[in-house]
Amino acid sequence: MAAIAVTGTPGTGKTELSKELAKQLGYKYIDVNKIIKKEDLEESYDKKRDTYVVDAKKLSKALDKCIKENKDVVIDSHMSHEADPKLIDWCIVTKCDTDVLRERLKKKGYNSEKVQENIDAEILDICREEAARYDHKILVVDTTKKTPKKLAVQLKKLLA
Repeated sequence: MAAIAVTGTPGTGKTELSKELAKQLGYKYIDVNKIIKKEDLEESYDKKRDTYVVDAKKLSKALDKCIKENKDVVIDSHMSHEADPKLIDWCIVTKCDTDVLRERLKKKGYNSEKVQENIDAEILDICREEAARYDHKILVVDTTKKTPKKLAVQLKKLLA
């Protein structure tokens, strides 16, 4: 059984990379947002930040259960690093040039405050820092110029 967590600031290319990597490796793709909804992990809605607040401890338990129930998974979310590092073989952190990220987030319809919050998170390297704090085995990839397919091919070789 193998588990790969893909984390990173929203808009850095996690989902496209996760789906392609799962395809290349023949692994199951896991969308953490679906787990959050299925397990009813949304505690409240933050209007100012235009996002749901999720209980990280409950999410961690749900992710661990999902990993144990499935064989060979790629887990996609900016919170995927919440999973138990003992169950995760690699934690891939997606990074992106902030100018490119700003445009991606605008295209997603994020308001200016939410765009800036995510740009700040990218600059401060929040997802990598959190993954390191959990003691994950981390691999950082820059999604600015490479397609998800090219990155997945490179990662497949590296992870083999």
